Amino acid sequence: MMIFIITFGFFLVVGVAMAVGYIFQNKTLAGSCGGLASVGIEKDCNCENPCEKRQARERKSALEENLNNRIDVTNL
Repeated sequence: MMIFIITFGFFLVVGVAMAVGYIFQNKTLAGSCGGLASVGIEKDCNCENPCEKRQARERKSALEENLNNRIDVTNL
């Protein structure tokens, strides 16, 4: 029974230390699975216009895709 209490206490201390670290870093928790994009949902709100950051990302990806798909003399 003493080993169980020591082990539980150790995990409790480690959990509290990780929580305090996140509080002091002022970060939010983030998953490693890709979030909503991994299930095919592009945005997590029902608004008509996405935010400026998303619009900038979409513009950048469209420009990169356009540059990759253009026909050029060097591509022939």
